[in-house]
Amino acid sequence: MTAGLWQNWVLPGIWITVQLTLYSAALATAVAFTAGMARTSRSRFVGFLAGFYTEVFRGTSALVLMFWLFFVLPPLVGWQLVPMWAAVLALGLSYGAYGAEVVRGALNAVAPAQREAGVALSFTPWQRMRLILLPQAVPEMMPSFCNLLVELLKGTALVSLLGVGDVSFAAYLVRLATQDSAQIYTVTLVIYFVIAFALTRGMKALERRTKANIGITAGGAK
Repeated sequence: MTAGLWQNWVLPGIWITVQLTLYSAALATAVAFTAGMARTSRSRFVGFLAGFYTEVFRGTSALVLMFWLFFVLPPLVGWQLVPMWAAVLALGLSYGAYGAEVVRGALNAVAPAQREAGVALSFTPWQRMRLILLPQAVPEMMPSFCNLLVELLKGTALVSLLGVGDVSFAAYLVRLATQDSAQIYTVTLVIYFVIAFALTRGMKALERRTKANIGITAGGAK
């Protein structure tokens, strides 16, 4: 692979893939916590809405949703999403639905006595959530969130079908230019692995920090 192909196509593609991953992960995290906490609400209506969202977006294809947002939504609302943001919305909403179940499960795993202590202290529901439940639940979410983040990274390859110049699209262009499939796709696999490894290391460090904040050591003991 020549230096020109690397600088003009592959490096920009890596940067676009990283941006897609970070933007989609930020949206997915916000959606996951909102829907996950809503699913633990005592309000049946709120719980139903959150459950409906979760089931719909877990049960649909992120690729089809991406196409729907890019091709179908514009005639309905009168404005066109750029491919980048259509991809971010589709990935964020899809993976946010999976994350919502992680949040719900971690919150429900907190010992009932902890909730009762918050009630005894006259904490509001939001205070119980913010001061008692989330600090204990978040460390339990981290391994699953790490897996979802890596899956999200790999899911960004779908955006190449919209013509977004990510790593996968750059690899396709380089293959057309060089007719060397073996080299470019081997390099592409390595690029995804390196990014995934970096993300995993970052999430592991964040997991250790969240556990340390509640007095859990690396061995799991308090």
